[in-house]
Amino acid sequence: MFRIQSKIDTSAPEFQKQKEEYLKILTTYKERLASVTRGGSEQAVKRHKERGKLLARERIDLLVDKNTPFIELSQMAAIDLYNNEFPSAGIVTGIGLIHGKEVMIVANDATVKGGTYVKESIKKHVRAQEIAMENRLPCVYLVDSGGVFLPEQANVFPDKYDFGRFFFNQARLSAEKIPQVAVVMGSCTAGGAYVPAMSDETIIVRNQGTIFIGGPPLVKAATGEEVTAEELGGGEVHTMISGVADHLAENDVHAIQICRNIFESIKRHEYQPLPKTPVEEPLYDPEELYGILPVDLRKPVDSREIIARIIDGSLFHEFKEKYAPTLVTGFARIMGYEVGILANNGVLFSETSLKATHFIELCTSRNIPLLFLQNITGFIVGKQYEHGGIARDGAKFVHAVANANVPKFTVIFGGSFGAGNYAMAGRAYEPRFLFMYPNAKISVMGGEQAANVLITVKEDQLRAKGQELLPEEREKMLHTILKKYEEEGSAYFSTARLWDDGIIDPVDTRKIIGLSVAISQNKRYEETKYGVIRM
Repeated sequence: MFRIQSKIDTSAPEFQKQKEEYLKILTTYKERLASVTRGGSEQAVKRHKERGKLLARERIDLLVDKNTPFIELSQMAAIDLYNNEFPSAGIVTGIGLIHGKEVMIVANDATVKGGTYVKESIKKHVRAQEIAMENRLPCVYLVDSGGVFLPEQANVFPDKYDFGRFFFNQARLSAEKIPQVAVVMGSCTAGGAYVPAMSDETIIVRNQGTIFIGGPPLVKAATGEEVTAEELGGGEVHTMISGVADHLAENDVHAIQICRNIFESIKRHEYQPLPKTPVEEPLYDPEELYGILPVDLRKPVDSREIIARIIDGSLFHEFKEKYAPTLVTGFARIMGYEVGILANNGVLFSETSLKATHFIELCTSRNIPLLFLQNITGFIVGKQYEHGGIARDGAKFVHAVANANVPKFTVIFGGSFGAGNYAMAGRAYEPRFLFMYPNAKISVMGGEQAANVLITVKEDQLRAKGQELLPEEREKMLHTILKKYEEEGSAYFSTARLWDDGIIDPVDTRKIIGLSVAISQNKRYEETKYGVIRM
């Protein structure tokens, strides 16, 4: 491989100005991240602690191996929704190591509305289970939840991917022999009672954890019987009488130790062997990304400069370097693992699509994971390109991405617009993980393009009626559309709705992608098969 030779002058005023602007974006991101990871209100946190309970993230810290990384997912789920009363959607999910084995952890945060579920909480829980299935990861459920948030019941209960999907997924995970352990550290009510009941092993904390289909108020209303929560479904009931739980813990710390003990006997499945070389830091400082990444998406960025700061040794074997230069393709290593990289360097043409398809076929035939670095306005438009078959050739690209059975990982470092999002392994194309940078934008097209299209349509409609769009009306319409696209295209709007797996600091890209590749090894890569591709 050859070292990428950077053309960036980090001492130039333009670079320094760009970095200054980006650091403002990063500061906002870190402030917002800190606000949501504190959990619920101060009063709720205080009450939680007074009951002798650990916070959700404290529980996870004790559960995972010391001094090992934990990838928390969708930390900003539900941000700017529900008056920001559901930080992190009231649930913490992520992947950590327990006795050296990668494990998916789902932890309710009872300081947030009693750990109840809104739409985004459910999407986050289900997404965690999907990742566990895709990568054959054992699951730990740290349960402390009052079930669905009743005012939102119509949005959380009846549909295919609503609350009931948890238990469907648990059944499927179990059928795939993927271990699941539940630790009941608080309420576990109504349908939520099936989380521990459907797990391989269940731990419950004495005088703290409760499991019941119907709580004391419902029992009294239905039968007239008066019973305490502990008498109805406490730790002693379920470990000594019902058998719903298997281990009785004295407190959170004891429960977590029992859970860790269980994982000593859980064996790792046969996994995908991937060659790994010693890790080499990039030749260029990853913090230089702050001066390179696009703040103004109209300004072009050479994606090789991004690649050079996230790959081992800045060593890159580029594929078809001179052909279709608006997409950079090539082989590199990240944290010792070989990856095939596709990085946008402009709009997508027919030649670009053919180059991408060829490269993806190479990677799938060699069992090399794919990393997509997105900064894409979409496919080229115009009479010349339609006549040249851009739709046909773009379809080849989409075929290749959709059917590639090696793990796909996507990072949006700039814009992600239109069908370019699809071709570059957007959410619909099931990358194992998809992350965004704080500056990233995602929408069907850029705000200015959308405004021009919609204004042109409006003008055509008025012209057909013998009318015209007045300048002040045109200006008002332009402002409204731009504002809407600016808001709905932001990384925060995306991550709030779980269109991605989280916003990340660019300097963490190497670590996160390296860990993601390691996680993917837990499931053998299936053979890639293609359908009918129009020639």
